[in-house]
Amino acid sequence: MEIAVIAHDGKKAEMVQFLNEHKEILRQKNITLIATGTTGSQAEKAGFEVCKYLSGPIGGDAQIASRVAEGLCNMVLFFRDPLAKHPHEPDIFMLMRLCDVHNVPLATNPATAELLIKAV
Repeated sequence: MEIAVIAHDGKKAEMVQFLNEHKEILRQKNITLIATGTTGSQAEKAGFEVCKYLSGPIGGDAQIASRVAEGLCNMVLFFRDPLAKHPHEPDIFMLMRLCDVHNVPLATNPATAELLIKAV
C-alpha cells in the first residue's frame, strides 16, 4: 500500500507528530510512504523511510496526483493550512479532484487521517 504524506508549512510539525503516533502501522513492510520534498525530509529526520518527490510549489503535488491517476497511490494524507495562501492552489485542487475521481481516500486533517490509518 502506497500512502502519500503532504503538509503545508504550518502543518509540517503536526504531520511529523501524526507519523510518530502511528509509526507501528506506517512502518509495516507492506506500506510505502511517498511525500513532497520538504514534508518527506522532515519525515526522514523523524526516522521514516520515504520516497520524496519535488516540493509542492514546484510540482510535487502534481507528481503525487499523477501517481493517484495511475493507480499507484492508495491513500493521501494532506494536512492543509486553509488559512494561508498557496500559489500552487491549482495543483492542490487537482490532487484532491483526482482522489475523488479515482476513489482514493484523502484526509486533509489529523482527525480524518486517524480514521483512515486505523482502517489500514
